[in-house]
Amino acid sequence: MVTITLPPELEKVVTERAKQQGTTPELWTLDRLQQSLQAEAVVEDAPTPVSEGGSMLDFFEGYAGVLNSSEFIPGGAQMSQNTGRKFAEGMLKKKQEGKL
Repeated sequence: MVTITLPPELEKVVTERAKQQGTTPELWTLDRLQQSLQAEAVVEDAPTPVSEGGSMLDFFEGYAGVLNSSEFIPGGAQMSQNTGRKFAEGMLKKKQEGKL
């Protein structure tokens, strides 16, 4: 357990804010401290900014990648081919199933 002594002007602000939120000064202070530490953790986990002249590849390094579908499907998935026809067939199927 830690005891913190606040200067009078800070104690006054904490007491007023706690009263406004219907809580005790101790609980209000603990909540603010927890929020501050969580925000600090988020900042620490944020990706490092890309230096001037860096590319999108540099920015997304470690978060995105590329794969060759032929490693998993013989001949490759070819998902970028005939997309309009595939979409229309999918919509027609949903309509026939009464899901559209």
